[in-house]
Parts: sequence; C-alpha cells; structure tokens
Amino acid sequence: MHCDRKSPHLLHLASQSPRRRAMVDWLGVPAVTTQVDIDEAPLPGEAPRALAIRLAREKTLAATAAVEGLVLTADTVVDLDGAALGKPADADEARRMLRDLRALPHQVHTGVALALPGGEILVRCVTTDVLMRPYSDAEIDAYIATGDPMDKAGAYAIQHPGFHPVDHVDVCYANVVGLPLCAVVSLLAEAGWTIAVDVHATTRALCRKHFGYACPRIDVGAEECAP
Repeated sequence: MHCDRKSPHLLHLASQSPRRRAMVDWLGVPAVTTQVDIDEAPLPGEAPRALAIRLAREKTLAATAAVEGLVLTADTVVDLDGAALGKPADADEARRMLRDLRALPHQVHTGVALALPGGEILVRCVTTDVLMRPYSDAEIDAYIATGDPMDKAGAYAIQHPGFHPVDHVDVCYANVVGLPLCAVVSLLAEAGWTIAVDVHATTRALCRKHFGYACPRIDVGAEECAP
C-alpha cells in the first residue's frame, strides 16, 4: 500500500495507544502520532455506538486544528445492554466492570474517522459481539494488579496473554483490540491511497499472524456511518 505524496509523514495517527500505532505499522502505512485530549463523557441519552462515532469525529477535529494532512482517529466503546463502558477511573471501577461483564455477551463499537486535507471527514464504525468467559474474582484481582485494565474500554484487553477474558468473538477480533484493520484500509482507499495488494486477504493474514485469529469474513468495516 502506498500513496503518491512525497512527504515521509503521510498520516497523522491521533492516538497515544501503542496498540493502534502497532496495527497501523502492520499495514505498512508511514505515520506519525499526535495526541488529542477531548471530553469522552457520553451525552445524556447517547447510545454507545453513537458515542464511539462522535468521539472519533471530535478527536479528528481536535487533531486537524494542530496538524496538516491526513488524520486518522479511533474510539472504542464497550456496550453492555446499552450502557457505555469507557476506561475505568480506578481499580474499583475496573473490578465492577469486569464483574458486570463476566460470563455475559456484550458489544464493542469502534468508530474510525479519517480527515482529508480539504476538511472532509470519512467515517466507519465496526461492531463486534463478544462473549466473556466465567473468570473468577481472583483472576480479576490478579489482572487489575498488572495495571493493564486502566487504559482499556471496559477494563480489559482481549489479547492479554495472562487473563484471556473472552470466550468468543463474532467476526472482528481487531475491532475489540481497538482498531478494525479493514475499516482503516477502506477509509484510506476512499481517500485515494493506491493499494497494490489484496487488502482483505492482507488484513486477515495480519489478524492471523498477530492475534492467532482466523477472520471468517472479508468485508469487515465496509459499513459507512451516516454523518
């Protein structure tokens, strides 16, 4: 995948998440990271999926005020029966979230936004159904002691090698990690990047290589969210 632009810094990733940065690197996209700070609290009555889309857009707007060029942002929200679970404020909140999620299904929504130099913002949103395993209170406490839950929506990382909180995901594993790769590639293609490989095969191969996950579909992330 490449772009005809000559700048070595072709894409600004407005995220300090090392996971998202690594996943962009897997795609071979030249990128630099920039930090944005916005209020991530949901609006009154705002649905979790709408929250993920809005925050992705707002992060993009905040980043484009400081940098020029293509800007990519993402926001992930855990949706438990219509309630949005963001990052826990402390260990007690992380413990409550993990107990609430235990052995139950929920959804993970990731809004992904790409700002073009002319001001247009392209958006995708991917939703994954997730079933958690029946982990114990002792496992929760041990996981919290690692510090890993504190910067994660819903207080968990699906890919954590010790905790392994998830029993099953429906379709997009990368989405639960925080960046649906197919959605990113779809946005970049719409923005005019030249893609010289079979994108879906490539992103599926990346998920298999890095997560050990065999994606059952090739069109993850193709849904376009309304403005």
